[in-house]
Amino acid sequence: MAERQSPVKSFFAGSCGGMCLVIVGHPFDTIKVRMQTMPVPLLGELPVYKNAFDCFRKTLSNESWMGLYKGMTAPLLYVIPLASISFGAYAGGCELIAQNNPTKELNSVHHFLAGCLAGFCSGVLVVPTDRIKCLLQIQTESGVKRQYTGPFDVVRTIVKQSGIRGLFQGTCITLIRDIPANGLFYAAYDWCKKSMTPKKSLVTYTCLIKLYMYLRLLREHQVNLLQTILAGGIAGVVNWSYAILPDAIKSRLQTAPYGRYPRGARDVIRHVVKVEGIGALYRGFGPVILRAFPANAGCFLGYEAALNFLNKAFPSNAAVL
Repeated sequence: MAERQSPVKSFFAGSCGGMCLVIVGHPFDTIKVRMQTMPVPLLGELPVYKNAFDCFRKTLSNESWMGLYKGMTAPLLYVIPLASISFGAYAGGCELIAQNNPTKELNSVHHFLAGCLAGFCSGVLVVPTDRIKCLLQIQTESGVKRQYTGPFDVVRTIVKQSGIRGLFQGTCITLIRDIPANGLFYAAYDWCKKSMTPKKSLVTYTCLIKLYMYLRLLREHQVNLLQTILAGGIAGVVNWSYAILPDAIKSRLQTAPYGRYPRGARDVIRHVVKVEGIGALYRGFGPVILRAFPANAGCFLGYEAALNFLNKAFPSNAAVL
């Protein structure tokens, strides 16, 4: 990503990146949610899933590969506006900061703040769609009775039980997850791309620049492709290294029966720590990290490709289209 991009172009390019992220990452996300929300085994019983691989194997065995894509309709429906808002708000935040610092290059703190703005703007939109997605993902073909036939049935049932506000259950913990996580996401991506630029002498001593120097004889567009894959993947890992804890709390809260946690995230934390221990809040960490690299590499590849097309189709010297 360039130092400054048109917020308008970033808005439209973000939708392409978001779709790539969902298509690549949803199977990992399904495993993560099932690991996070599986019931506590009774005395003498075995857990539903021994580990992430066991969850993957049982899902394929019982539901075929389609089981890994359960609940993907909701993310695909909202990913276009969500990713567009996120990338557009980030570019807009960078533009506002650059206007107040016209003679200075944006640093990691600036990109973190712009990313936090993006996380806030997109966070509210995430809540209802995340709740629909999680409720559909925890339904399996065997064991748990299928309660919902699809995303619209989820919406109808929730609204009937608790009104429109029921769709926004988990808003606070989602924003606690998304605001800092998006700041880390964009800051890490920008830092990694700068770190793989040879004119930055400091990074000569890093493992990333060693890899870059080994491949620097490749054509320029191939190096940019490598940069995007590495920077996007690393940014995703940094993002989820922070986000896994609030995400686990959010998943528990959003899939719980109506009224189980009247005080929201605080009740979730208290109950999980008391019954299952603190380690239960990090359940699903493996699939999260496995998903983070390829999904976010795909996200930024889609974004950068779409942005490159828009820059060529609609050239403009101005930061804002």
